[in-house]
Amino acid sequence: MKEDLHKKIRRIEITTSKLVEEVFAGKYESLFKGQGMEFSEVREYQPGDDVRSIDWNVTARSGRPFVKRFEEERELTVMLMVDASRSLDFGSDQETKREKASELAALLALSALRSSDKVGLLLFTDRVERYIPPRKGKRHALRLIREILEPAPTGHSTDLTAALNHLNRIHKRRALVFLISDFLGPGFEKALRLTEQRHDLNAFRLYDPREQEMPALGRLRLRDLETGELVVLNSSSSEFRKGYKQAAADRRAGFKRLFEGSGVDYAEFSAADSVVPTLVRFFATKKERRKRAG
Repeated sequence: MKEDLHKKIRRIEITTSKLVEEVFAGKYESLFKGQGMEFSEVREYQPGDDVRSIDWNVTARSGRPFVKRFEEERELTVMLMVDASRSLDFGSDQETKREKASELAALLALSALRSSDKVGLLLFTDRVERYIPPRKGKRHALRLIREILEPAPTGHSTDLTAALNHLNRIHKRRALVFLISDFLGPGFEKALRLTEQRHDLNAFRLYDPREQEMPALGRLRLRDLETGELVVLNSSSSEFRKGYKQAAADRRAGFKRLFEGSGVDYAEFSAADSVVPTLVRFFATKKERRKRAG
């Protein structure tokens, strides 16, 4: 088992390192670098200073106008929030959603580290399973990948609200956050909007093709990976398959409305396909949206 895990980590390391060098590093830097401003100091107002930068509290105390100075942030803090619940173990093709999550995280972590940014990890189920503070270094990045591939969670289901609230408590300063999940947990809208206000939040939804459309395979006994509940389905029924497909489409449309309404940039990744084209499109779309915004 440990040997299989080592092989998976090594394969992801080799594949993603090459992709970062050839594809993602430049896209990451051009998109995220220079977006943040960090407080530097307060100094007396000088003719020509923007009046909007006046620090009114210091001005009131001193009786003379003072302004706040900011400098461009040269180093970002990147947080990977990764769902470790049991539903991520599902995969109808060669890879599970969990393996896709690790590939995504590896691409993001190595792109960030190549740009001298710190990367941390928050693994969650219906509780916070593991928090690894942001650090630099390739060994650190490989540790994060290992934790995602073999999380050994104590919880089974998903509580996105608890995870987002925990992030907001421990990270007061603005961070670049990638939330990677299948988003099967209920009622996280409020926490999502609050996190978007405090951080640059990006949501990546993982799904398997069988969760979108069911083939005709006869009567099936299926177990819910999170609750353990057994259900029997008649996939030969065209009416059942039609309803199943419509429910998946409605769920997908609901996520789109939620993320767009919350101002969260998001993308969807299939467990059966390469993450690369979708991630490239995501970076390009986000960059274009920022250009239009200002």
